[in-house]
Amino acid sequence: MARTVLILGASGRFGRNAAIQFKARGWEVRLFDRATDDLERSAGGVSVIVNAWNPPYPDWARLVPDLHRQVITVAAKTGATVIVPGNVYVFGAQTPVPWGSNTSHRAENPLGQIRIHMENAYRQSGVRTIVLRAGDFIDTCASGNWFDQIMIKSLSRGRFIYPGNPDIPHAWAYLPDLAAAAVDLAEMRESLPVLADIPFPGYKFSGRDMAAALERLVSRPLKLKRMSWLPLLLARPFWPMARCLLEMRYLWDTPHWLDGAAFHRLLPDFQATPFELALASAIPPGSIEREVHPDQTVPARR
Repeated sequence: MARTVLILGASGRFGRNAAIQFKARGWEVRLFDRATDDLERSAGGVSVIVNAWNPPYPDWARLVPDLHRQVITVAAKTGATVIVPGNVYVFGAQTPVPWGSNTSHRAENPLGQIRIHMENAYRQSGVRTIVLRAGDFIDTCASGNWFDQIMIKSLSRGRFIYPGNPDIPHAWAYLPDLAAAAVDLAEMRESLPVLADIPFPGYKFSGRDMAAALERLVSRPLKLKRMSWLPLLLARPFWPMARCLLEMRYLWDTPHWLDGAAFHRLLPDFQATPFELALASAIPPGSIEREVHPDQTVPARR
C-alpha cells in the first residue's frame, strides 16, 4: 500500500504536527506550497491528502468553499483519501453534549454554517474522507492559539487568563496526539466508511482544572482571571477579526466535550499523552521549576 502523504497548510498548527508524525511513522511526506506548486501535479501518486488549509476567519466565506472544492476535485481524480481537521463549530450552542459522530450539526452562525457546508461537500462528493474532529489546541510551541496567545501569556506574572466561564468543561486536543491519530486512521483508511466523522476525545477540562494543573507544574500559585472581551467589542466596527472572535465567544460559555466512543472503537490501544505532560510541553521554557516525569522527555510522541 502506498505510503505517500501530501500536506496542505504544512506551516500551520495541524499541518506542521501532521508532517512530523507521518514522517516519524515512515511515510513519504510532501509539503505543498500554494505560492509555487500545482495541486494536481503535487497530488500525483499520493495516497493521502491532509487538508490543513485554514485561512483567517474573515476570509472563510470567500476562500474556504473554493479551497476545499479544489481538493475534492483532485482527490476524485487520484483516488486519494482526504483527512480534514474538523472542529466543533458545526454543532452550535444549543446542541446537547457530548458531541459525537451522530450529533446533528445545528450551528446557525456564519462560521459554523461555512463549516457545515464544507463538510457536506465532502459527504456528497463520494471522495474517501476522514474528518478528525477536535476541540481547542494545545501545541508544543507558541502558534497563535487561545492557549498561548491569551491564557498563559501572563503566566510569568502569576496570572492565568481564561476567556469564558472557568467552571464548565471545555474540549481540548494536544496536537501531537491528534496528528498521531491522523496517521493511525490513514493507515486503516480502506476499512473506514467513505465519510468517516471521528471525534477525537482529547481532554475535558474546565478553566479551573487547567489553572490547577499549571500551578502544579510551575510550583507557585496562579491567579485565575477572566479575559475582558471589551477591547474586541470596541474593535468590532472596524476590525473583521474581532467580529469573528466575538461570534465564536459562545464556546467559552457553553459546556462541551467530544464523545470518544467511535474513536476508541477504531483505536482501542491509542495512548494519549497525560494532560500535565501536554501542558508542560506547551508552556515557555523555564516556567517549570521541577520535572514532571524525571525519566520522560516532552517531545512530540511517536
